[in-house]
Amino acid sequence: MQKAKTKKIISAILVALLIVGLILFAISGNNAIIIKSLFTEDLTSEQMIELVQSFGLRGSITLGILSMLQVVLTFLPAEPVQVLSGICYGLQKGMIICAVGVFVGNTIIYVLYKILGERLSEYFKKNIDVDFEKIKTSKIFTVIIFMLYFMPAIPYGLICFFACTVGMRYLKYISITTLCSIPSIFFGVGMGHIAINNSWIISLVVFVLLVGIIILIGVKRNALFAKLNNFIHKHQKTNDFVVKDAKKGFIFIYKAIINYFARKVNFDKKKHVKVKTPCIVLCSHGSFIDFAYTGSLLKHARPHFIVARLYFYNKWSNKFLSSCGVFPKSMFSPDLENVKNCMRVLSSGQVLGMMPEARLSTVGEFEDIADSTFKFIKKMKVPVYGIRINGSYFAKPKWGDKLRKGSLVETEFSVIADENEILTIDTAELERRVVEAIKYDDFEWIKTHPELTYKSKTLAVGLENILYKCPKCGKEFTLKTKNRQIFCTECGLSASLNDRYGFVDNKPFENFKEWYHYQKELLKQEIESDPNYVLSSPVTLKFSSKDGKGMVKPVGVGVTTLSREGLTYKGEINGEQTEKFFPMSMIYRLLFGAGENFEIYENKEIYYFVPEEKRSCVKWYIASEILKNLSQE
Repeated sequence: MQKAKTKKIISAILVALLIVGLILFAISGNNAIIIKSLFTEDLTSEQMIELVQSFGLRGSITLGILSMLQVVLTFLPAEPVQVLSGICYGLQKGMIICAVGVFVGNTIIYVLYKILGERLSEYFKKNIDVDFEKIKTSKIFTVIIFMLYFMPAIPYGLICFFACTVGMRYLKYISITTLCSIPSIFFGVGMGHIAINNSWIISLVVFVLLVGIIILIGVKRNALFAKLNNFIHKHQKTNDFVVKDAKKGFIFIYKAIINYFARKVNFDKKKHVKVKTPCIVLCSHGSFIDFAYTGSLLKHARPHFIVARLYFYNKWSNKFLSSCGVFPKSMFSPDLENVKNCMRVLSSGQVLGMMPEARLSTVGEFEDIADSTFKFIKKMKVPVYGIRINGSYFAKPKWGDKLRKGSLVETEFSVIADENEILTIDTAELERRVVEAIKYDDFEWIKTHPELTYKSKTLAVGLENILYKCPKCGKEFTLKTKNRQIFCTECGLSASLNDRYGFVDNKPFENFKEWYHYQKELLKQEIESDPNYVLSSPVTLKFSSKDGKGMVKPVGVGVTTLSREGLTYKGEINGEQTEKFFPMSMIYRLLFGAGENFEIYENKEIYYFVPEEKRSCVKWYIASEILKNLSQE
């Protein structure tokens, strides 16, 4: 923090020295006469032109510097410099001089904003009477910036500072602010050009008209800003994601994904693998690419899948998923946008694809489904189908570092409820049928394929991110992996995985699923026996990426605590000390990335917590499940 602060101070000093140096150059020598004559009548137009032109290149540079200064020093008016440039150098050259000065000034403003940041925002709000928050997300932001350049009493520099607050990258910022200022520069330089090339009567008439317009606009300033705000409101950019139809070539994309992840896929060959539309198709969720298996099985039905909103924060994955007809949801959180998209899909007679577990399986077996999911399905009153996917977890486990060669995936299709049954069965019966249709266990499934083996030298790498407790010494987060081996750094416990994900040598359990359930049971006993149980850790908090580059970006550091009451974060968010509380009633599960993070959504924003001990993420997930279940008893 101190290093960053020092860097900002040095940068500010350098910018200040640059501005002072340019000012000293502008007022040095006979340049002072030019500046003085802008505000007095000491020189006639002819004398002014002769003096400036006698300076040669220095005269052009001086006017360019003055043009730059009227941007940076917002109290300086732009028109006198522009008029003088038109008088002395004509329309074309005068515009180039002023435009270059504005370009340099806009660049300095951008640098200053990066140094001073949000401290300037309050100043903008006092001087620009527009809806500051809405303008940031307006679809016509560029048009609004253009209009501001023609509003009275708003200096160029103030508009540039305002444009910086939207968070544009430099290239886009400098393009918009410079190009939008060109018409205003043209007007000012043109006034000077007219004054020197036409009669004084024409110049006087134009000047009087200009003054009259400025006075009229100034008098009607509030009314004009009100109209501008109304204009902004009408063109407000919505953040809502609207589901799109899958591109025609989506089936080839799915097949390419499948061929990359699995050696062989046995699709259900039953003749009734056809669906009546509109309908809902539910599938198990052992793999990240279950949507590809389901989409390929249904072929030209073009199902629309629900995917975690996290993957839509990145603009490239957003574009790709959208082209496949996929749309986002804030998992385990109320999401009106998602409900609307689900209804759009069904009302248009299409297929809605859902993975009702709403998270990747931790150990290759079916996990529970929230009650609200069954209520939603029942309300839609459309046929419901199920697809069980076996083997997808072993092809690429949640915690695995690489693909496993030799992978086999099998799918099983079934009808859960047709269009008549869905109207008559109750929610409990629907739940029973759904679970029966998609429930899976890859460790049980692999027993039916004795010929199946998985070829990977690093088969065990990553297991320490779901197995956090040593069964021998009882220590936590002391497990590490290498190649096919998992071992404890405290007591020396060591076991290896064979080609079928079973433990060999001094095996503590038959497989890692049993190990996982062992530590889960121990944690359950610990929590149940302690009414004041607390899980706490220093964390880095990340929010969704606002520029679409990557998925999440750091916004602060603090401490996160999980208890029977809920989840609490105390720490920094964008430079401010904050306390955020999520009551247990809002939590179904804390989603987690193995060895990466645990997370919770609030509306469309994600709270992406990266704990100091990344291997603990799975413990946060298990603890949240146990605490939630206890709260419902």
